[in-house]
Amino acid sequence: MPPSPDKSMRNRRFLIGFGLLAVAMVGAAYASVPLYNIFCKVTGYGGTTQTAEVGADTVLDRMVTIRFDASIARGLDWEFRPLQLEQRLRIGENGLAQFRAVNHSDHPITGMASYNITPQKAGVYFVKLECFCFTEQTLQPGESVDMPVIYFVSPEIAEDKRLDDIKTITLSYTFFEKENRDNQKSASLFAPSEKTLP
Repeated sequence: MPPSPDKSMRNRRFLIGFGLLAVAMVGAAYASVPLYNIFCKVTGYGGTTQTAEVGADTVLDRMVTIRFDASIARGLDWEFRPLQLEQRLRIGENGLAQFRAVNHSDHPITGMASYNITPQKAGVYFVKLECFCFTEQTLQPGESVDMPVIYFVSPEIAEDKRLDDIKTITLSYTFFEKENRDNQKSASLFAPSEKTLP
């Protein structure tokens, strides 16, 4: 006995609805990483920093210590370390830090750095003017390069009473090999540091 027109119409609606749901879920999966990155940049969530083209208009008397941490992802045959362990500066004052990377492999490697700030609640007030993390870094075998970070802590931090206790901020970088990073974008957002150099 052939299906009734009502049942056939219900089946068709179900299949269309199911197909639309599947398309929406695939779209959400592709959009999740970019949307997460935008959310982190706006809110400072996860220790994500801000960027600017010019320094702060105001420099406060309040001092803060910036500590630097460097690590590399598993499988990357690089040495990567900060050339200073910490800097002490006034809020709003520009700081310049240097990091050194060395390619110990026998072939060129392109790397990309991810970064975060701890405590995470300070991330929205940590502003980078220039950073090697904005671009890919290609090192030839045995090549060494010093890479700058120019930054400041926004004076707006003084208006956030939740952050009155902030005396020290840690800026951490992890270098990933470019092709591995592309294959593991989502995982690298949450991956802990695997190798830290003094």
